[in-house]
Amino acid sequence: MSFYSVLAVTPTTDAWVGDYIGPANKLVAKHGGRYLARTATHEQVEGTEDPAALRIILEWPSRAAALAFMNDPEYVPHLEARTNGSKSFHYLIEGKDDLA
Repeated sequence: MSFYSVLAVTPTTDAWVGDYIGPANKLVAKHGGRYLARTATHEQVEGTEDPAALRIILEWPSRAAALAFMNDPEYVPHLEARTNGSKSFHYLIEGKDDLA
């Protein structure tokens, strides 16, 4: 079953960004993930305003693959840089319909 990472990221400093993109791309692919969207072009159309500079959606082949990416020793320093240099929210969502 697919899982999806949905992130809202607002950098508080750009110091980490240049060193983050290349390794993150490589490690996402290594763990079977793929970016569906990575953009500053988004609009909120419902609910209380929840601004974010970037919205990111990734697809993973499994929960295990997503968690392996997050815990990969090569990724951990980049994750720490991102979380220390931004306001970030990351949701891992199972690709199923509980209301069907």
